[in-house]
Parts: sequence; structure tokens; C-alpha cells
Amino acid sequence: MAKTKTSLTAVERRAEELDTIASVLPLERRDELAELLTDQDVETLKHLVERGMGDNTLRALTSDLAYLEAWGLAATGSSLPWPAPEALLLKFVAHHLWDPEKRAGDPNHGMPIDVDENLRRQRFLKSIGPHAPDTVRRRLASWSTLTKWRGLSGSFSSPALKQAIRLAVRATPRPRKRKSAKAVTSDVLAKLLATCAPENLRDLRDRALLMVAFASGGRRRSEMSGLRVEQLVVEAPVEVVDGPPLPSLAIHLGRTKTTSGEQDDVVYLTGRPVEALNAWMATAKIEKGSVFRGIGRWGTVSKRALDPQSVNAILKQRAEMAGLDSGEFSAHGLRSGYLTEAANRGIPLPEAMEQSRHRSVQQASSYYNSATRRSGRAARLL
Repeated sequence: MAKTKTSLTAVERRAEELDTIASVLPLERRDELAELLTDQDVETLKHLVERGMGDNTLRALTSDLAYLEAWGLAATGSSLPWPAPEALLLKFVAHHLWDPEKRAGDPNHGMPIDVDENLRRQRFLKSIGPHAPDTVRRRLASWSTLTKWRGLSGSFSSPALKQAIRLAVRATPRPRKRKSAKAVTSDVLAKLLATCAPENLRDLRDRALLMVAFASGGRRRSEMSGLRVEQLVVEAPVEVVDGPPLPSLAIHLGRTKTTSGEQDDVVYLTGRPVEALNAWMATAKIEKGSVFRGIGRWGTVSKRALDPQSVNAILKQRAEMAGLDSGEFSAHGLRSGYLTEAANRGIPLPEAMEQSRHRSVQQASSYYNSATRRSGRAARLL
């Protein structure tokens, strides 16, 4: 059905409103979101930006809101009601947590086929089977948060909803998977970098992206996609024995996943990563704004930042080019790889955590424990 002038104007207006917060909240599929989200959805996001909510939290909320709106339209034929009635929350759980064995004998069990196909056409659904329980809980939590920010209360704590989730989780056992099956340690990184030609613009970008992400402590993909020139501060060169001084750079991370708004985490780069970053920025003529950007078909550098998913796609593409199994690697492998490499080289855990900015010793030490167990005496009794 053709869009009326009024509806088209509303979509264009929402697209413009989303653009006003793009520097704080990089959005994927902005034009599609402008059609999917309501005016009130966009106003809620703008309000959260103005209140200073963390960038990563905002990205997650936006992603979840877009999915919820798409599911609501597919499942009910209309935008989400605010607040959502308990029956709609229960329907959401039933559509996403279901028993594959029961589904085989009962096609009406779980998400209806027409809803499933609708979401797949819009690229909101990719995997086959029920959702991970943690994903469902996170989206319900986002739904609850957005409801509260609208000044409303919902049924997210109702006994019926909690019981439905518990029963559904029991019926859909899923083994816990690591974010990246394999760590991107220095030997793997070297293979990825070997696919980058020094004279190619896209290769220059990918080389700088991978080196900076790894050397700065295994930065998250959202931190790399959101990195801006204003966060980079040139430091005094580092003196070394039997060689020229090495270039040094400080990266002011600002608010991250594990910091509050008042903290400004800083990590440092020295040597080759700095040279790779400088080469990319000089060739791409980047003097302000986003550091890592998209590159068009004809080599045109975009003004917009890479989205976080593109960081993951770049790593997987380089892994495939290097002859590795891309399914075994993800952007998180840079983070786990940094700590694994530090453990293999005997770097003390506190020193490595200063660069990775891990807050949990238990989490960071798990990489060290694995490295120690592989090379330790207990693993070499025979």
C-alpha cells in the first residue's frame, strides 16, 4: 500500500530526529528504524541521551526496542501498547522460548510461522530454534526499563510471567557458549594482518582497527566503532634500548560498560599500533569525528562511524581471507586473546587488567588460569 504524504513526512521527521542523536548513539539501519519506531519511541531515546545514559546501554535499548516493535507488529498487527498487558508479555515468552521436540509434532507451538517469516524478512531473526533464555530476559528487562522511562508501570514482576519463564527455560535447555570459540592471540592476529595490503585504503583501516583493538587491551567492538579523534591524545615517545623512540598515544575511553559517568578510563598504545592508526587517519584524511568509518564501493570514506556489527564482520572476513574458520572467531576474541597472550608471556594479571580495564579479577583470571593449566605441570604428568 502506498504511503500517504502525512505518513511519509512522519517517517522523514523521525529519521531526522534519529540523526540528531547519531553522534552519541550510532544506529544501524537508521531509515528502517524511522519507519519502525513510533514518535514516542524516538522521544524516549532522545530523552535518555539527554539524561546521559551510557552509550552502550543506549545501543542495547535501541536494538531491543526495534526488535520488540517489529515483533509486536508481526504478532499483533499494531505497535506495542504502553504499558504492555500481562497477556502480551506471556505471548512474547511463548513465541521465543519453546520446546523443539514439541514443535516438531505441533506447528502451532512456539512462534507462529508467519511471525517467524516476517521477522526474518526484516533481518531481525537469523538463528533457527528458540531464543537463548538470557536474550529473552534482557529484552524483557529493556521493555521494563523503557516502560518506566515513560512514567508507566508494567506487569514485568508478575508471578505468572516469572513462572512462564521458569517453565520455558526448563523445556529449552541450551549449553552455554563462549562469545568467541577461539581467542585472537598474537599468532592469529599476525595471520589476519597479513591479509592487509599497505597500499589499499580498506586494508589500512582494517589493519589499524585490528591492531588498536588488540593492543589497547582487547577493546569491545562498540568502543572501537564509537572511537573519535577527540579521544586520542599524543604522548611523549617511549625510549627503548638499541632503537629509536616509539610513538605513544593515550586513548580516553570515557564512559564504558564497567565505569560510571564520572570515570574516564585511559589506555595506551605504543609503537606499531600507533603507526598503523596514523597511516589510516592520514590516508583517509580524518582530522575530527569518528576514527573508523565505512568505505564506499569507489573508495569514498563515509562521515559516519562503523557500526559495532561491522567490526565483527571485518574480523570474520579477515579470518576467512587468512584461511581460518571464520565461525570460530568473533570480535570478542580480541578481548579474550589479549589476556590469553598476556598470560602466555608471563605478564602479571594486575598489569594486564590495567590495559584491558577488566573490573572483575575472577573474569580476567579465567584466561590466565587456562593458559597456566595448559602449560603447567599438572597437564604434563606423562
